[in-house]
Amino acid sequence: MRRKHSPDPKRLFVITGMSGAGKSQALKVFEDFGWFCVDNLPIALLDQFVRLTLKTPRMTRVALGMDVREGRLLSSLPLQLKEMKSRGLRISVLFLDAPDEALVRRFSETRHRHPLGGKVGDAVRQERRLLAPIKGAADKVIDTAHLSLGELKEKISETLGLTRTREMTLQVTSFGYKNGIPIDADIVMDVRFLPNPHYVPGLRRLTGLDGKVRRYLLAQPIARRFLDDWIKLVTALLPHYVREGKSYLTIAVGCTGGRHRSVFCTRWLAQHLRSAGHPVQEFHRDISA
Repeated sequence: MRRKHSPDPKRLFVITGMSGAGKSQALKVFEDFGWFCVDNLPIALLDQFVRLTLKTPRMTRVALGMDVREGRLLSSLPLQLKEMKSRGLRISVLFLDAPDEALVRRFSETRHRHPLGGKVGDAVRQERRLLAPIKGAADKVIDTAHLSLGELKEKISETLGLTRTREMTLQVTSFGYKNGIPIDADIVMDVRFLPNPHYVPGLRRLTGLDGKVRRYLLAQPIARRFLDDWIKLVTALLPHYVREGKSYLTIAVGCTGGRHRSVFCTRWLAQHLRSAGHPVQEFHRDISA
């Protein structure tokens, strides 16, 4: 008898920590990774929200921002989460922290009011005392004092067990220079140096997706050398874009009309990136122009 596959438990991340330590940025990172995010959910609504999550099939990964704005009610959070784990949720707590002097400096630079009011230094020390039990129960503590946004993303991806380059959204698009370069392109490659199938009898009406055009271009030694080097370069660059905080990357490949050479190279690059495990969206802007 075949055993039924049991689905992975739903995941709930509670993002909390010191005011000014980067909780809002962390929530945006989770959102970039495809999580359903809610900021400042009242403790009184947590139980109802969890019940709703369990009943909603599409809400499989949820991140909640909860902090000292809840006041002393926040101290009950560890006990509530412990009880909720028995309902089939995989619950983790991420605590963002930074030294007092760094937090005070950030409030001074932004001129934001601390949620607890009063002098910023006193408020930070009071908040630290209130959050001490939650920090002690946290699954992961991240010190954000010297982290850039890209480095924070890297830390969070490690916490989630993700391979960062495979979580960045990649788009590869072909285009024709006669219609202009795509305005959202991050990387642009000009392939007009390749022999043009437009001038080959029997190929003009075809596109770079057709086998005859593909075979014609692959028969050119320069095309083979270029494709090998191009794929190696793009693959080597992806982790660096990720570390700089890029969530989306658009690679545009252009030829004169956007029908033959750029289409073929775009398809070739997209296929190789997919075979390496990267989710890729492929577009051909001018293929029918």
